[in-house]
Order: sequence, then C-alpha cells, then structure tokens
Amino acid sequence: MDNTVPNLITAGVIARKLGASLHRVQHILATRPHIHPTALAGRTRLYAKVAIAQVRYQLTVIDAKQSSRQGGPAHV
Repeated sequence: MDNTVPNLITAGVIARKLGASLHRVQHILATRPHIHPTALAGRTRLYAKVAIAQVRYQLTVIDAKQSSRQGGPAHV
C-alpha cells in the first residue's frame, strides 16, 4: 500500500510561482479543459505541479497573440 501524500497546489501558488496575476491564472484554469484539478479540499481546487508548466505555456501563447495584434512583425 502506497501511503505517500500527493503534493498539490492551489491557483494562488501557481500564480505566485509564475509571477502572474491570480485573475489570469484562474481564467486559464477555468477555460482550458485539459488543465483540471487533481483533488478538491472543500471548494478549493488543487492541482498537480505539472499545472505550473501548463499554465506557463498558456500565458505565453496569450501574450504572443496579443503582441502580434499590437504591432508585431508585419506578415507579407
């Protein structure tokens, strides 16, 4: 029997580790079905540490799209 306790994190911890606003992280977690909580503690969603990389990637994608819309390199 495996008695190890999983090391789970909240959206706030993800935001702090990425230096992003909690609002942006919560938006990504709510709108990306492939990033889902591993467990619940009451109403608090808990995520595996892999969620940090998944959210980081999604933030990068959003920022790249916004950058290209706001005067990124012109496409010929």
